[in-house]
Amino acid sequence: MSTSIKVTDTTKSRLEELQAEIRLETGQNVTQQDLLERIVTSTYESRDELIDSFRDEFEPLSEDEIDRWLSGTVDSGIETTEEDIDTVLYGE
Repeated sequence: MSTSIKVTDTTKSRLEELQAEIRLETGQNVTQQDLLERIVTSTYESRDELIDSFRDEFEPLSEDEIDRWLSGTVDSGIETTEEDIDTVLYGE
């Protein structure tokens, strides 16, 4: 069940700014309702901590998984410089 609340234009604007910042930082689209719910029901020490709370949980690879991933890499014997990479990526 949700109830409508009235907020000032300033508050609405701040919510929209925070909503956009969360989207830019985390890639998550967050409704203003979700944002208000998290602000009101939680205690975050900083704005960054609040934004981070919307990030997807990240499960890092285990050491075995990292080793298995890296086992497929080989040394081609050709040294690659930053300039080589820039030329390939940017045509510079």
